[in-house]
Amino acid sequence: MEQERLQERKKIVKNLIYDPDYRPLRLKEMAFLLQVKKEDREDFYYVLDQLIHEGSVIVTPKGKYCRPEKQLVRGQFIGNRNGYGFVEPENGEDDIFIPARHVNGAFHGDLVLCQITAQAEAGKRKEGTVVRVIGRGEKTIVGTFSRNGDYGFVIPDDQKFSRDIYLSGENSKGLTDGAKVLVEVISYGERNRNPEGKVRKVLGQWDDPGVDLLSVLYAYHLDGEFPEEVLAQCAGIPEQVTERERRHRLDCRSLPTVTIDGEDAKDLDDAISLQKLDGYYELGVHIADVSHYVPEGSPLDREAYRRGTSAYLIDHVVPMLPPRLSNGICSLNAGTDRLALSCIMKVDPKGKVFDYRIAETVIRVDRRMSYTTVKKILIDRNKKEREAYKEFLPLFENMLELSGIIREQRMERGSIDFDFPETKITLDEAGVPVKIAPYERNAAHKIIEDFMLLANETVAEHFYWQDIPFLYRVHEKPDQEKIQKLKVLIRNFGYFVKSSRADIHPKEIQKLLARIDGSPEEPFISRIALRSMKQARYSPECIGHFGLSARYYCHFTSPIRRYPDLQIHRIIKESIHGTLDENRLVHYRAIMPEVAESTGRTERNADDAERDLVRRKMAAYMARRIGQVYEGLISGMTSRGMFVQLANTVEGMIDLSQMDDDSYFYDEEKYVMIGEYSHREFRIGQKVTVRVVSVDIWENTIDFELYEE
Repeated sequence: MEQERLQERKKIVKNLIYDPDYRPLRLKEMAFLLQVKKEDREDFYYVLDQLIHEGSVIVTPKGKYCRPEKQLVRGQFIGNRNGYGFVEPENGEDDIFIPARHVNGAFHGDLVLCQITAQAEAGKRKEGTVVRVIGRGEKTIVGTFSRNGDYGFVIPDDQKFSRDIYLSGENSKGLTDGAKVLVEVISYGERNRNPEGKVRKVLGQWDDPGVDLLSVLYAYHLDGEFPEEVLAQCAGIPEQVTERERRHRLDCRSLPTVTIDGEDAKDLDDAISLQKLDGYYELGVHIADVSHYVPEGSPLDREAYRRGTSAYLIDHVVPMLPPRLSNGICSLNAGTDRLALSCIMKVDPKGKVFDYRIAETVIRVDRRMSYTTVKKILIDRNKKEREAYKEFLPLFENMLELSGIIREQRMERGSIDFDFPETKITLDEAGVPVKIAPYERNAAHKIIEDFMLLANETVAEHFYWQDIPFLYRVHEKPDQEKIQKLKVLIRNFGYFVKSSRADIHPKEIQKLLARIDGSPEEPFISRIALRSMKQARYSPECIGHFGLSARYYCHFTSPIRRYPDLQIHRIIKESIHGTLDENRLVHYRAIMPEVAESTGRTERNADDAERDLVRRKMAAYMARRIGQVYEGLISGMTSRGMFVQLANTVEGMIDLSQMDDDSYFYDEEKYVMIGEYSHREFRIGQKVTVRVVSVDIWENTIDFELYEE
């Protein structure tokens, strides 16, 4: 339909619906009122679709067309196994609760228009109804097949899908119960009819070795293989730095330089040099110059942008860049010349950067160090290790000294350090978990963290004052409502934080964490405090980082595994070369919002995949330990029961229905579980002994019971 004619017809339809005397009507009634001829009905339907897509018109659950009473909210629908869901608005506002009766065909991951039906009240979210599905989010789903006669159903792995996927007899041929499959959704179903799918790939039986990893890879669309055009571009990249590439770069090869990473790391994208000079430190943070090998708009760049980030799935990596680059010419391997983008800072004895230089460099790493070895040298004072690296002892000692100064300065301004124990899962050759333990974060980790943060802040501030398009890592202030809830909660444990009605300083959260350090309730309060914070994100606007109490912050230090770092490296290099003309500035201003949004999505997707696989491995590990007894801490409570975290970081639940020595109820105000007759109490942080009762492999949940001899 021609544009002018479309606009005219939209105006006619909209005028009818927006008439004060108009009542909601069905399609045929509207067509009759507007005297739409039979031959024009297709155009009429198209016009209505356009108005609905714009949010100017909505369709009620009964199929009647009307004007939105309130502004429609556009966002992503997040489903729940029980049928209800939430809409995450694109404008960043709080989630909207969608009751099951108002989901109206929305599927987890869909882009929807939602109408607010009830405003937020104390302790409750806004409530709404889905008025239109704009776009389907998930075209394929991973799940477990269950046969029912000639046909069957696929039970989705992701609990956010509320309905099983129907497979016809034709589409379920040859499948056996328990087969893990990837299905393509061919129909999203109706109110009383399940979605329908067809099998795209059989991954194996649910308990076959490696199927859990495959399930995660396909569920989160993490591609292990690179397109042929990307590999062809990689093949043309030299494996060594050429003399021509060294020219016009700052030569830093004479500086004592090391990398410090995990023992298994292969993509080494940051190196450190440090000299203690007369009255100050000269700290060099040298980052692999990935953008030199990944030109903007090339097949490599397009694929890196699509992936957005590398995903680290326990012992399996899905890289953003092909291994030929990430583990080869872009990896700062010891003893070889490498191209870098370096931030060389002069730091005074109080930890302040008083001068710096951001430059294209050529470096040569002297030693590839591990966190464990550096800890042995600096903290354990291991004689054997210190002798082996005696020529680098001054470098390491200076690193420890400067790291402490920088950290103290950062803590002084109010930076928050949530030091949650991470999980280290050891797998055998078949991918079976054989050991789960907390991941040790030692002084060497903190050294690298402190130096990387300092470089990120220095680069961000430099380009903020250049007033050119850039990509920042921002962390907004928490919502005051969430802080008020936190204040009420911690008051039950005898703690408090100061805040005004409109604001809170990060130092208050830092003080709270210091006060609860080592207390039984520390894990619980730390977790709740973290949930009170907003999620860090990428933005073209420099609005600061609340958690770090930093006015300027970006991600500069990991271009091998994060696209935002690669993107700002291009801007930095163009700025160095003086090629940021008006055309390039317009270009970067135009693409930055989308780069921020896209890389944020891929980051969250990779994080979700990593957590999902960890949960699966934990469930598999505990499934072979039914009946075993462990000590743990009560880490949370609900009206259903108590969560207990074991020393190895595995968390399970004690269901109240299994506590048969009394009838227990949960006092939500005091965060305590109380026996009705015995008055026995269980509190957050309390030590308990539990026995593993059962494990649900389908939902990756672990059930405990209290064990008392």
